[in-house]
Amino acid sequence: MSVRILVVDDEPDVLELIKDTVQPMGWCEVLTVMDSREVAQYLESQKLEGIVVDADMPYVDGFEVTRRIRASSLNAAIPVVLVTKDNDIETMREGFKAGITFFAVKPTSRERVYKLFSAVRGAMISEKRRRHRLPYRTTVDCRWGEHEEKHFVAESLEISEGGMSLRPASGLDVGQELNLEFLLPQVSQPASRERFKPRKSLFADRGQPLAGPQKLRGKVCYVTGSDSVGLEFVGLSAAHREAIQRYITGGIGEEDLPGRKT
Repeated sequence: MSVRILVVDDEPDVLELIKDTVQPMGWCEVLTVMDSREVAQYLESQKLEGIVVDADMPYVDGFEVTRRIRASSLNAAIPVVLVTKDNDIETMREGFKAGITFFAVKPTSRERVYKLFSAVRGAMISEKRRRHRLPYRTTVDCRWGEHEEKHFVAESLEISEGGMSLRPASGLDVGQELNLEFLLPQVSQPASRERFKPRKSLFADRGQPLAGPQKLRGKVCYVTGSDSVGLEFVGLSAAHREAIQRYITGGIGEEDLPGRKT
C-alpha cells in the first residue's frame, strides 16, 4: 500500500537525501518541492497521505504552509511533519498552533531520515487506509430524532474506515446525524499475502460469516442526484474501527502490509 508524501524544503541536498533514503523503504512515494509557493497546486489537485515541511523557507515558511494545508479542501486532515533546526519550545508552540501533527529536528543523515519516516509511517498509512472504499451490500437501519422516531432502511453501497454510502437518501440533508445499525463480515484469521489479489466478489451475500450488529453514528457529508448519500462515521470506537479495517484489508494487520520491515 504505497502512500504519497510531499516533502517541501528549499535545500536540494536535503530533498535528495530524503528521497534516496525513503523510496527504497517501499511503503511510500516521495514527491519533492523546493519552492514553497508551489505547494498550493498539490494541495488542491492531488490527494496526499502526508507532508514533511521545513519551517524556515523563503517566500512561504513552513508555518504558513501548514496553515494552508489545514485550510485546503482535499488535504486538510493529513499528517504534517514540521522539521526545523530550532529545537525550542516557542518554535514547537508556533508549529502546533499552525496545525502540525509531528515536530522533528531536521534530518542530516540517512539514519535520521530513516528514523523520522519510520516514526510517522503508521499515521500516514492510516490516512491512506482511511480512504480505502470497498463495495459492500447489506441493509442498514437508519434512525434519527430525539427518540429515534424517524426511521428508514437503506442499502449500503461502499464502506471505508471513514464512512459509508447508502441508497436511497430518503430526504437526508448534509450535516444531519443519524444512528446506523448493520451487519459486517467478520474476518477472524490473518490473511495470507494472496489476499492482496483482486477478489471476484466483495459482497456480503457470498457466504462470509457475519459479525454481530454494528451500531454506529454517521453524519451526512454529501447527497447525490442519483438518490444516494455519503456518511462520515462519528465517534468511531476502537472495536468498530478494527472490525471495518479487517473487512477492508481482509484481516491483514499493519505488520503484514507490503514494505513492512521486520
